[in-house]
Amino acid sequence: MDQGWFSKPVAVSVGITGTIRHISNAQQAVELLTGQWRDAGSLQHGAALRACRRAMNGDVSTEIARDAFVGAAREAHVLVE
Repeated sequence: MDQGWFSKPVAVSVGITGTIRHISNAQQAVELLTGQWRDAGSLQHGAALRACRRAMNGDVSTEIARDAFVGAAREAHVLVE
């Protein structure tokens, strides 16, 4: 299984203190999405989780996974732009 490196990291704000994390690959995104995700269970969350897992398996491009993760982060209001 591949980590699915993104072309550019995605900055997100996590936790109570809003610590900025730079998510560089699909594996890191999956760990965050399955951990303390603010909007867990939403359609965007599920799509991002599936896309990142598929990118790790080589079934979809890492850019598709990155775009899905960005969408979920934007929906959860944790994307740092």
